[in-house]
Amino acid sequence: MTDAPLSRPRSRPVDPWSLGAIAIACIVLAPLVAVVWFAFNPTENIWPHLLSTTLPRYMANTGWLMLGTGVVTGLVGTACAWLVVMYRFPGRRWLQWALLMPLAVPAYVGAYALVDFLDYAGPVQTALRETFGWADARSYWFPQIRSRWAAVLVISAALYPYVYLLARAAFREQSGAGYEVARALGVGPWGRFWRVGLPLARPAIAAGVAVVMMETVNDFGTVDYFAVQTLTTGIFSVWRQGGNLGGAAQIACVILTVIVLLVTLEKRSRARVRFASGARNLRPVQPQALRGWRAGAACAVCLLPLGLGFVLPVSVIASHAVNAAEWSAPGLGAAMGRTLTICAAAAILAVMGGVFMVYGTRLSGRRLPQLALPVTALGYAAPGAVLALGILVPLAAFDNRLADLVLAVTGTDPGLMLTGSAGVVVLAYVVRFFAIAQGTADAALGRIPPSLPMAARSLGQSAGGTLARVHVPLIRASIGSALLLTFVDAVKELPATLMLYRHDTLSTRVYAKASLEDLSGAAPAALIICAVGLCAVLLLARANR
Repeated sequence: MTDAPLSRPRSRPVDPWSLGAIAIACIVLAPLVAVVWFAFNPTENIWPHLLSTTLPRYMANTGWLMLGTGVVTGLVGTACAWLVVMYRFPGRRWLQWALLMPLAVPAYVGAYALVDFLDYAGPVQTALRETFGWADARSYWFPQIRSRWAAVLVISAALYPYVYLLARAAFREQSGAGYEVARALGVGPWGRFWRVGLPLARPAIAAGVAVVMMETVNDFGTVDYFAVQTLTTGIFSVWRQGGNLGGAAQIACVILTVIVLLVTLEKRSRARVRFASGARNLRPVQPQALRGWRAGAACAVCLLPLGLGFVLPVSVIASHAVNAAEWSAPGLGAAMGRTLTICAAAAILAVMGGVFMVYGTRLSGRRLPQLALPVTALGYAAPGAVLALGILVPLAAFDNRLADLVLAVTGTDPGLMLTGSAGVVVLAYVVRFFAIAQGTADAALGRIPPSLPMAARSLGQSAGGTLARVHVPLIRASIGSALLLTFVDAVKELPATLMLYRHDTLSTRVYAKASLEDLSGAAPAALIICAVGLCAVLLLARANR
């Protein structure tokens, strides 16, 4: 009598939700994989030439910009957050929301406005010459505007709200009992900040500074206008001017390495130090009233970054946009239509993909989609120029083969049908900002009690029906926020649009006009971008009350 063979456990069939989640992850990660492939398989290896010539300068400038913006935004964002949470002073109620408004102004628009305001022909130097009777620039000294320090100032003014928002939330979540005990022990305001408030808020501040540094690496319009050569400008010069794909990909890999190191250091620094507040009897912080010169100083500290990051650039741009003829200039309406259409399509696809991937990963419970889910956030950390490089070259190769096939079949050469099209830009935006949609969907779906979808499934609803009839109505507000934030970020995106699209959008129109010193021609498009950004800021302020 022979033993019966042991039955093997059946493997679960692959469901469409898992396949869809993995497919989305592959689409998001494909440009980054392509960049690494090009870097390690160059047709012409110019890496030794880059190391001995321009790469050290690119890295030094990028490093100084990251360090400078990180320090400035960390100090400004933390100081403003501490003041509006811990103290009462004139204007505090509206300043705590107004400090978010610089997020509506792209850094490159702030750069154009600063140069126009402080340059030799600008109102400041003109007033100085008229007041003191100076004849020309040789009669007085004025700091160089188009420089590295000015780039740090402009980028910091545009990005400090990232640190401010996270630091403000961290200070508000702290217990007021700790500050009362410190005050009873005779600890002064500076001691309470340094010994109690700052250690508890450190993880949030570190996360905000890391986001600022990543956005600094991504910046192209500001550093290009100020003639500061960074790793991002190096990609443009090596690829578009030098025609060397491998060299551009190698610089892109340096950027990716910097970003990965930055994210790793930020996460490890937060993992080493953990603080928790007891949920029982948690008393909120009671702000203290400031009077006299202290109240005026607190108000001035908050007004300074707001003025530099929002009031100054919007005022300068608006002064150039008052000319009605510029609003009827040829191409502005078409650029606005393209921008709104492309960015709306990208936002819808990114949010749909984010919800599908998060829901599919949670539903399937498989290991591979769970591993792929956090990796898809790398697209947001990668600069737009890096993603454009990883998208355009493989797509151009496919487009050429498709054109050859059409020519062989029909005898008509269709040219490049996909390269430079709106669909390519939509794909780049989806990859670039997928992390916003995915993170919002993950947080929103995580707040839904498991009993609700279980009840729907027990009543005969399919997985898709449960998503449409239970989950989507409950996370509708979060989906709307993700749609608007993704849309606004796509409107402001410059490097990827410059490299991928053959037509004008609002951002590329602003860049092209300002590069020719035609700020009046750039003003209408820049003002529209700022107006769209304000919508997102208002929504963000409403969500963080």
